[in-house]
Amino acid sequence: MDHHFLTPLFQPRSIVVFAGPEDQPERQTPQARALRAALAESPGPQAPVFLDVNTTGTLAELARARADLAIIALPPGELMAAVEVAGRIACRSALIVGTGVDAELAAQLKRVARREGLHLLGPNCLGVQRPHLCLNASAAGPLAQEGSLALVSQSGALTASVLDWARANAVGFSQVVSLGPSAAVDLAQVLDFLATDGRTQSIIVYLEGISSARRFMSALRSAANAKPVLVLKAGRRASGTEAALTHCRAIVGSDDVFDAALRRAGAVRVNTFVELFSAAKCLASRYRPVGRRLAIITNGGGPGVLAADRVDAIGLTLAKLSPETVSSLAAQLPSQASLVDLIDLSAEARPEHYALAVKAAADDRGVDGVLVICSPQIGADPAEVARAVAASKAASGKPLLGCWMGDVSVQDARRVLEAANIPSFRAPEGAVGAFGNITSFYQNQLLLQQTPSPLSSLAQPDLEGARLVIESVLAERRKTLSEVESKTLLSAFHIPVTQTVLARTAHEALIIATQLGFPVALKIDSPDITHKSDVQGVALNIMTGPSARDTFTDIVDRVKRLQPDARINGVTVQKMARARRGREVYVGVVTDEPFGPVILFGAGGTMIELIADRAMELPPLNQFLARRLIERSRVAETLSRWHGAQAADLEAIEHILLRVSEMVCEFPQLREMDINPIIVDDTGAVAVDARIVIQHVHESGRGTGGTRSAEYQHLAILPYPARHQQLVPLRGGGEYLIRPIRPDDADMLQALVRGLKPESRYFRFASAISELPAPMLARLTLIDYDREMALVAVVKDRSVDAEGTVTEQERIVGVSRCITNPDQTTCEFSLLVADDMAGQGLGARLMESIMEVAREKGLSDIEGLVLTQNAGMLKLMRSLGFSVKPFSDDPDFRLVTHPL
Repeated sequence: MDHHFLTPLFQPRSIVVFAGPEDQPERQTPQARALRAALAESPGPQAPVFLDVNTTGTLAELARARADLAIIALPPGELMAAVEVAGRIACRSALIVGTGVDAELAAQLKRVARREGLHLLGPNCLGVQRPHLCLNASAAGPLAQEGSLALVSQSGALTASVLDWARANAVGFSQVVSLGPSAAVDLAQVLDFLATDGRTQSIIVYLEGISSARRFMSALRSAANAKPVLVLKAGRRASGTEAALTHCRAIVGSDDVFDAALRRAGAVRVNTFVELFSAAKCLASRYRPVGRRLAIITNGGGPGVLAADRVDAIGLTLAKLSPETVSSLAAQLPSQASLVDLIDLSAEARPEHYALAVKAAADDRGVDGVLVICSPQIGADPAEVARAVAASKAASGKPLLGCWMGDVSVQDARRVLEAANIPSFRAPEGAVGAFGNITSFYQNQLLLQQTPSPLSSLAQPDLEGARLVIESVLAERRKTLSEVESKTLLSAFHIPVTQTVLARTAHEALIIATQLGFPVALKIDSPDITHKSDVQGVALNIMTGPSARDTFTDIVDRVKRLQPDARINGVTVQKMARARRGREVYVGVVTDEPFGPVILFGAGGTMIELIADRAMELPPLNQFLARRLIERSRVAETLSRWHGAQAADLEAIEHILLRVSEMVCEFPQLREMDINPIIVDDTGAVAVDARIVIQHVHESGRGTGGTRSAEYQHLAILPYPARHQQLVPLRGGGEYLIRPIRPDDADMLQALVRGLKPESRYFRFASAISELPAPMLARLTLIDYDREMALVAVVKDRSVDAEGTVTEQERIVGVSRCITNPDQTTCEFSLLVADDMAGQGLGARLMESIMEVAREKGLSDIEGLVLTQNAGMLKLMRSLGFSVKPFSDDPDFRLVTHPL
């Protein structure tokens, strides 16, 4: 847990290079020549050793060249031999720089690297740069300037372009990684490394595709929890080519789902190359805005209005100064200045006026960020204004952006801003857009912190009844449920539906309508008809029995005429929902490759595809996520008091969303779903129509093959594993709860660490820390339950105040943790117990619980490192059956292992 498994690749202490014969440049690839030049100028901490794959000598002689990293820049035909030699001389990682490797050879290289125990980056990539190590192991041009921004790109051309732009704009990098389309070390693994890299404060990613949604989301969530992540993705496209069986599938494209996935991961998406550069400027300045209120300071109305228009267009808020701030600032500004909306200093503004305005805005609680716009004016020196603004920056921790408009007359001013690390833009729209992208990071962080369970806290659904409906349909080799079957499935999850009965004859329609009571609605029931209205298969407000009988005949005749090949089961008769001033909304599900099921919400009714209101979220949901999903839809503003109608019952909609989340979590067979329309008013919500498409799990390529996916492998985000919760009695009375850790445990975990004796902290962290650094705390509390687990022991401390009031406060008193190793068969553990809980069996119980989790994951062995002088921990390990051995890499530690 101390060193990431990719450390030898990205922070190598020694390097060997295979780049062709040095004395035969004609046999070197263009990338090899570029690599040689780059390493000659920036070789890293130790000069690399150059080898030839045809070098003669014994393995013992070659083993002297063993290194952390082997860099390979050879023609495709020589790559296999180089990877094998790197493995045999015990290199720990390998980097293949070059192009032209086909998929078959790439797969063979991966297999050899895995066999030899090498972490392989490449092929078909430009390499790696680590400026702080003065290491340029790339063919992407000169070494970048050192900074706090990491760049990960799946495009070599874009990598080179960004580095070229960065040199001209004084943007530095902590790390640059070029990933090819078939890299063995993939994007998820690189993000995982950067999440814990102390030199990286922000990450920008250029993405063309992902291989595993679960691994990508896990790594991205971990990285975005620790630092801002911006993503530029190529390949926006509409929905897939296969025919849509539901309205939802027809209006949702794969790119929409990707946006939803990034939002849930806490990352921010930029849409253009220009936006990426703009956002990179803000990230390089280490700005962390906490809101969307932007104050605009300007010396000209026109540029200020352009900026304000852009603020409105992208959903930001134009910040207004408080009356107190306006009162104190106005007396110090030119008489023509206006502080109504914009902070317009007028053309008479001088440097001191800008300084006063920046300080006032930065001190105002209603302002989250400040944009300063300066247009060339007669008698004003743009560079002096820039110096005044730069001097004001130190007094504020809020984001400060500059826009000095023009060109020749403001070049000195832009250099001043650059030297002060203030992001500078040529146009106000670009500056506002950059601020908007960075503020989205904060908004998405709220989504990232949510860890819902697969089942909500609502009443337990009838899972067995729902399973029987699904299995019976699949047994008949059908994929589309009838309306009656769909509503039965919804009812199993306590979703309110209108009473619906299938009539197979006109006479049955008359009887059923009379029994249900009028008015009723009649709808065609056919597995071959996706949209009933398209074939005039719906009739509403039927008021009498004879009318129901005649309408049955009319509907069947129309459908046979318009779609003669359709199979007709009959016509459903349902009691019409009575809702005074009700609104029509829909809830839907689509299944995306590779992100799995996605839940949608928006305006419903017959015009759903035309309106295309499609707010979406990845399951599982909780109430917070359900409410945010509703708020993102366009129909949301009609759900409050609207045109004389009472506010709709939002809680009823939230419950339907939570129930649908439960359905897709528990049943991976669900592929598409339309609940449309749902009629909602101030008294509740009811589903009027529904269409559900299912599929055998093995056909969909997701899940584990059973009727329920116990491990939820069909989901991109693993739900909170509530099944690991257990109440345990304490020796001497009382009890404690063992449960998986949550992001909101951060404060309690920090309190546990702060409350330890110095010796206890040293035994756990092998250092003299007094508290957990913020990035480490974030990393330890928001985890991917799929590849690691942390169990906390929580007690409730009771206290009585002077008035006799009893209060209870939760406290974490122990943590056990296991992380799956890169070999995917073993795991490493850690254990920490509060000093005041020692000797009560807490450590043993936490270890037994975490070992059981590791067994459930199918791992073979659990291991850990214990300081030699930590006698109490070594005694506990022996009592639990662990073997204790010396650790060859460091005599201060003992390696403890236990087969699972």
